[in-house]
Amino acid sequence: MKKIFIFLILFFGTTHNLNAEIKRIVSGNENAKITIIAYESLTCSHCANFHKDIYPQLKKEYIDTGLAKIEFRHFPLDIAAFNASKIVQCKQDQSLKILESLYSNQQTWIKGNSIEEINKSLREFIEKEGFKVDFEKCINNKEIEDFVLNDRIEGTKNFKVNATPTIIINNKKFEKSLNYKNLKKTLEKLI
Repeated sequence: MKKIFIFLILFFGTTHNLNAEIKRIVSGNENAKITIIAYESLTCSHCANFHKDIYPQLKKEYIDTGLAKIEFRHFPLDIAAFNASKIVQCKQDQSLKILESLYSNQQTWIKGNSIEEINKSLREFIEKEGFKVDFEKCINNKEIEDFVLNDRIEGTKNFKVNATPTIIINNKKFEKSLNYKNLKKTLEKLI
């Protein structure tokens, strides 16, 4: 499956004009002094842990207070994460809610021995959660596909991202062990 995914990146990974309606998933004050970028893969257990253990505190102390904003960027590590990213990005008015739901319930929808089985689990999960998504249209949308792949390419090129989650703070890669204490120390220096 990794070989197929690498082929997709190489084949589709050139920069294209993106539909102006495709927007980044951002939480927080657009004009915040601190910009946090999180490169993530929806099938990554460490990313799910980030959303469970670190993001709520980060949101409470820095994002909701207007000190920082966080931008979630796609860095799919496999075809299942790639398809899930397309679903998240497809429903602009609910992207953050879908993203959070997929991370909170990761083990529920990452089921199957083939991409077809995993897609079926993903589709059933999205429907069960009540998100109104045209699954096939989203999975096959070329502009969204390019948007997701370009996130990955830009992450690799601009920040040397090679694992998930990778955190970028004001355009500098966060190199310490990813826990709230270390993150807070770094953020406090920027306020």
